[in-house]
Amino acid sequence: MGALLVMLIVLFLNGFIFPLFSPNRITPTDYGAFIERVDSGQVKEVMIKNGQIYFTALTDGGKTATYRTGAIDDPQLVDRLLAAGSPNESGKISFTQIVPQENSPILNFILMWVLPGLLFYMLWKQASRSLQSRMGGGNFLSFGNSGARIYADSDVKTTFADVAGQDEAKEALSEIVDFLHSPSKYSEIGALLPKGALLVGPPGTGKTLIARAVAGEARVPFFAMSGSEFVQMFVGMGAAKVRDLFKQAGEKAPCIIFIDEIDAIGKRRDSALGGNDEREQTLNQLLTEMDGFDGRKGVVILAATNRPESLDKALLRPGRFDRRIQMELPDLEGRKAILKVHLAKVKHDSVDLSIVAQATAGSSGAELANIVNEAALRAVRQGRHKVTTADLEESVETVMAGAQKKHAVLTPEEKRIVACHEIGHALVAAMQTASAPVHKITIIPRTSGALGYTMQVDEGDQMLLSRENLFNRIATLTGGRSAEELVFGSITTGASNDIEQATKLARAMVTRFGMSDRYDMMGLETVNNAYLGGDNSLTCSSETAAEIDREVLRIVKEAHEKARGILSSHRAILDEAAAFLLQRETISGEEFMRIVRKHTAAE
Repeated sequence: MGALLVMLIVLFLNGFIFPLFSPNRITPTDYGAFIERVDSGQVKEVMIKNGQIYFTALTDGGKTATYRTGAIDDPQLVDRLLAAGSPNESGKISFTQIVPQENSPILNFILMWVLPGLLFYMLWKQASRSLQSRMGGGNFLSFGNSGARIYADSDVKTTFADVAGQDEAKEALSEIVDFLHSPSKYSEIGALLPKGALLVGPPGTGKTLIARAVAGEARVPFFAMSGSEFVQMFVGMGAAKVRDLFKQAGEKAPCIIFIDEIDAIGKRRDSALGGNDEREQTLNQLLTEMDGFDGRKGVVILAATNRPESLDKALLRPGRFDRRIQMELPDLEGRKAILKVHLAKVKHDSVDLSIVAQATAGSSGAELANIVNEAALRAVRQGRHKVTTADLEESVETVMAGAQKKHAVLTPEEKRIVACHEIGHALVAAMQTASAPVHKITIIPRTSGALGYTMQVDEGDQMLLSRENLFNRIATLTGGRSAEELVFGSITTGASNDIEQATKLARAMVTRFGMSDRYDMMGLETVNNAYLGGDNSLTCSSETAAEIDREVLRIVKEAHEKARGILSSHRAILDEAAAFLLQRETISGEEFMRIVRKHTAAE
């Protein structure tokens, strides 16, 4: 295509442009001057062509020049040329007339119309492709290409074996796989395949992975497209993409269509003026296509989102997305299974998955994959060929708190404050009954800004938390500041993150969990975008909001007083454990508990 374009450009320039810039300089003159030069014997050659007379004559300086004049009906011109003398050896002027050869009408049509038209079409085609790449897909002013990435049944290698920690989701989707394998088994009793399944969950839980696994298990073509790819610059292009996508899917049925981040086009429609017409037209076309295609053909639509509350109600009704499949964060056993899947891809020694799984509560599958990769990188940095449990534990801390700042310089006084602060957290946690055990204490600064931290690890996942559990967590968070007050009689900025977490937890107890005697079971706050961190908004008057602040302050103060009382009662443990941590910089939970048990046994 490029070579043809270059050839057409060269032909066009050669035929129409270059002749305009001939290197020979021809001087125009009048017919009278031509006759004078003929009679005076200055003319050497004469050529008549296309109604023009071209003649070569001597100038005053003795040089030769070429002139041009218009041809006039002069019957005596030939006699003049024959009679006139010239400087030629023959003594005569050489003259001739060129009879033009006319092209055929077909050739003239090709040269004058077809060739320029084809040239400009090729230039427009190249410009449209360039604009297409800048617009992120779709042909410029073209409405016939969905831009979906199409994978043949042999190209999708992912199966349910590659998806761990989502047993409920796999069970819900396995029925779709079975229908695609054996549709007659369901059609015999009149059962229809669900048209669509909505995958809902936090980022990193494997929504795209499990969609590919469904296609891999069913061995059918897989159409993958992001919701943002439907929304284009020109109104109507998104709707055209939807029509083309479903047309292609119908031709390749049975198959699976996967739309990632469907909330980009499926947001709730607003009656207010000034909305995005292109997005709404695309959504309307999607709704129409989902109503129009026959589920018995085996076309299944899978869509993923982490903002289900923003989707249009018409999109979620039965007959469109018939199933809603939750992709929640994995539990303890799920984290073990996910770690096992990713560890199978790296060389490792015998690894205690229980320790790593317990330390990664609340982590998604993507975060666990990153932890395994960080462990492998650490093993390489240390010159080893296999990943160990220590590598995984350190990678957990790296992901949670950042890498160690080995060259951070703290003064001896600052180190002592940090050691007392962290032991304050650990001691308050150890002296409470409903607190997670202390796993590790360190005063090595991290790149996240933490000068030290105390890691607590629950032995199992807690699905329900009591008021006592939450209050004890707040008391543990205030333990660092309480230790500073008790030992040094002053406070520092080191408790800023503790204060933030304690306040947030106390506020949730009052506004969302109904754990305040003042407001009983009254809901005072809503959470939006729960899968994206959550945006809290109060649903009460300004007077009640002020009372909520006072109630939150009361809870935090009570927890603070409890922490100070625990540390004051066990000052000897605080001093000895802080000195031990200051000497070692990092101690395990077992080493800390040995100091605690030594003093409590003596009491």
